[in-house]
This record gives sequence, structure tokens and C-alpha cells, in this order.
Amino acid sequence: MSEFIIGVDLGGTQMRAALFDTELNMLKRVADLTHAELGPERGIERLLGVIAQVAPDNCESVMGIGVSAPGPINPHRGTITAPPNLPGWERIPMRKRIQERFDCTTYLGNDANVAALAEATRGAAQGYRYVVYLTVSTGIGSGIIDDGHLVLGSEGLGAEAGHTILVVNDGRVSDLEEEAAGPAIAEKAVARLQAGAESRIRELVDGDLEQVTAQIVGQAAAEGDPLAIELIRHAGFLVGLGIVNMMHLFNPQIVVVGGGVSKTGDLLFEPMREAVKRYTLDPAYYADVPIVPAGLGDDVALVGAGALVLTRGGSSL
Repeated sequence: MSEFIIGVDLGGTQMRAALFDTELNMLKRVADLTHAELGPERGIERLLGVIAQVAPDNCESVMGIGVSAPGPINPHRGTITAPPNLPGWERIPMRKRIQERFDCTTYLGNDANVAALAEATRGAAQGYRYVVYLTVSTGIGSGIIDDGHLVLGSEGLGAEAGHTILVVNDGRVSDLEEEAAGPAIAEKAVARLQAGAESRIRELVDGDLEQVTAQIVGQAAAEGDPLAIELIRHAGFLVGLGIVNMMHLFNPQIVVVGGGVSKTGDLLFEPMREAVKRYTLDPAYYADVPIVPAGLGDDVALVGAGALVLTRGGSSL
């Protein structure tokens, strides 16, 4: 009888694996550096070694292995397509390589989709069957769950809310990620500082504007800096517009927002909720729909990878 699940998180900087029981309680966890610069073949062997460190001696006791990987990927074929933070990892048959080594059913998922599954099974969206999940960090990723099923699309490339078109201005077309993710917040801060704005942000980086990040802006905002507060609130408003699109397309029961920028709390969430109320077609879309912070921390990808196994690749919560 299957007693265990293995969750794997492949990132551009770090690779991790964890052993779970069938309730997704973590029993063991290991991590190693990815060293993406060494190329995919050596990287895959390192990943297989990390998995081996948590795998029980008897693989017959393992229900399955779930893998969270940066997109784009094709979960239907089990292949990593061409992730920008893993150069050279193109058309890698990841599921096949893992199944050949461990003789165990394996599922592959985009990291944002996997995080959505984690929140729906063990986090802030537990008990809901219609879920929109957004992660606002270096980029803006998303996962959509519709009637208990992960929305993937024909090639596994769907549900990319961060790349919905948001701004058309003076001939410039932009998207949500370009306007509201961490780098955009930092870029706007630098532009304002270069134009002469006074801000605690400048002090926090000792005048070196190349060191400005969204985290620095968030710190300044937490200390009450007016410019930083304005920038975080504007990002929240834009993310709110993205949520409006998701409300109209998917009519969710709950919206969960995670990622580093979400740690700014109400500074981000208040304008986000205001935008939803102002621009959604009808209150019926949002009246009973909470917009809440993610409930899981740094291990969300590992938990979500385990949830891939429990839900058979996101096919059923």
C-alpha cells in the first residue's frame, strides 16, 4: 500500500525534494544548488540524486513523484520546454528521466500552477473548487483551478494572468507583469528618484540607485515613506485590474495572492480590492469572493508538487 509522496522543486538557484505522507505532512527535506550553468545533463543527474536522498528504500511504497518546474513546460508530455532561468534546458523529457530512475508515476507542473494546488489543498484556498492564485514577485505567475481542475490548456501554457494585456498607451502595449511585478516597482522608484524625488529609499541604498529593489521599496513603505507607499499602492491597483480580468473569465470563489511583493500587506491589498470593486462588471462577481494573502510559506512549491500526485496532475481536487 502506498504510504508516501515525493515532492520536488526545481528552481534556477536551488533544487529541493521532500518526502510527505499521504496527508502532505513533510517527513524529510533536502536541498542543493542547481548550478544551471553546468547544463541540463549534469543538472538532471544532480536532481535525481536529490530525489534519491528522500526516497524510501522500497519505491513500491511511493504513490508518486510530483515536480514543480519553471515554465514554460508541457505537463501533458512531461517536458520542460525552455525556462529562462535554466539556460539550455530545452525540451527536456523530465518525467521520463525520473520514471526511468525510480520506476514511479511522475507528474510535472508549472511552478505557479503547483503553488495554486498547494494553496487549494493545504493553504488559504483549502475547501474551494474555483480558485485564482497569483504570485507577485520577480514576475507575476498564476494558477487557475476551475471546478477542482487545474486549467492548463492544450500545451500546458494556459492560465498566464501575468501576461494579460493591461496597458495600451501612446502606442506602447504592456502586460500586468511588466507594470506591477517587483522589477517594475523598482524601476519606477529609480525613475522618480532620478527626477529628484525625496525618499527614504535613497537612504536605504546609501544613494546607490542600482541597489533599489521591490524589497527596498517595501521596507521604505513600511517605514511610512510617501513615495514608496504610492508605488506599492499603484502596483496593488494594477494587480487588482488583473484580478478583474480573472473575475470576468473564471468567476472564482476565492483569490489568493502570494509572492514577495504581497508581504507589503494592506498597502498592496487595499488598492487591489478597491480596483476589483470599481471595475468589475457587477457586484455578483466579487461580493462573496475573498481576496486573501497566501497561506503557505517558502515550501509552497514542495507542498504543491506533492499535491500534483494527490490530484493526479491537477485533474481532481
